Amino acid sequence: QVQLVESGGGLVQPGGSLRLSCAASGSISRVYVLGWFRQAPGKQRELVATIGRGGNTNYQDSVKGRFTISRDNAKNTVYLQMNSLKPEDTAVYYCHAAGVNVYWGQGTQVTVSS
Repeated sequence: QVQLVESGGGLVQPGGSLRLSCAASGSISRVYVLGWFRQAPGKQRELVATIGRGGNTNYQDSVKGRFTISRDNAKNTVYLQMNSLKPEDTAVYYCHAAGVNVYWGQGTQVTVSS
């Protein structure tokens, strides 16, 4: 089993920044990809960004150039730095871990509003 605990969400004005963190614990050796998904009200959950063990990254087109995903393997933590936030980035953000199985965090709310 892998447990994921997110932090860092909140309310921010358009153009602002937030950094999300996700600490993983448990059977970490079975996790190969860490990432972030998000789900806005009335919409399906969508991929935001992923990062592999070797550091290879993948981003949704709408966040490229604004969001940066990184991981600290020593701390078993994945980060999502979000800059130039837009109202359409408002959603619950979920940490995701994939390997032998798939795991999800409890979600953290990000609200972009003036």
